[in-house]
Amino acid sequence: MGKETRLFKSEERLNQTDVATFLRELAGKVGVGRVILRQGEEEISLDLPKNLVLEIQVEEEDKGSKGIQHSLEVEIKWFDGNGQGGPVELG
Repeated sequence: MGKETRLFKSEERLNQTDVATFLRELAGKVGVGRVILRQGEEEISLDLPKNLVLEIQVEEEDKGSKGIQHSLEVEIKWFDGNGQGGPVELG
């Protein structure tokens, strides 16, 4: 298994409306293939290929006295050079 390097991380409390607004804006950026994330002085720019892997996962975790924590995770993945070779074809 390869080494994982975190390039950017953010976590903040928002209300439903603000989360929905952020996700709509993110969807628009994904749709045009370029996402720029900024937080303070930190910035990362992502040029996305046409073909992506979308992974959705729902989890719950018992946090003891805090109760059950639920999470809905949306992950978008791709590989460098994706889309250059195309699908495998039989000759």
